[in-house]
Amino acid sequence: MARTGGRNSWIAVPVGLLCAAVVASLVWLALPMVPVAITWVGDTLRSATAPRPEATPERTPAQTAAEGGAVDCRTLYSDDLWNELMWREGSLLNQSMAAPATSATAFADAASPDVLVTCGWRFDSGSIVTTLSKVDADAATIAEAALAGDGFSCRTADGATRCDRTRGAVREEHTLRDGLWLVSVESDWHPEDYGPRVDHTVWG
Repeated sequence: MARTGGRNSWIAVPVGLLCAAVVASLVWLALPMVPVAITWVGDTLRSATAPRPEATPERTPAQTAAEGGAVDCRTLYSDDLWNELMWREGSLLNQSMAAPATSATAFADAASPDVLVTCGWRFDSGSIVTTLSKVDADAATIAEAALAGDGFSCRTADGATRCDRTRGAVREEHTLRDGLWLVSVESDWHPEDYGPRVDHTVWG
């Protein structure tokens, strides 16, 4: 058999053996990763063909309260309203179980609210106190007459009774729906559409 000119077998044989040893070493080092690679390929194929689970819809505070879950101040506010309140100059939040700050004490006594959370905001110029409570189902039926007698303007729509009143620098807003009573008392500062925005977050 003819040899290629210029090739030295004394060099070619050791180099060939060395290359074979390197390849064998690499194969030996890669063996532990073979099961991992097989698993990865299998998971990739399964995830590509399996239907994606539907996202769990976020529950409203009203739904959480109806199921006996805990409600806190953060859950009552959308992100934009929360940021507006938090960044107000001198903002300070006190979360408690205090009774509603309403001036309609006769209705408050009749409603016998079971307070879920009270959010008391203080600012350099003004304050807001918002309370969410459980009430009897018939509280909504007496709310309109009771609050109207205290000078509130009331209306009923979409299963909710809403009443509001502004006297001087104080605005008071009430919403009764689905066995819940949401009342807010805003003093000196009135964020735009504060009551409807909180309503929307609580009930969706």
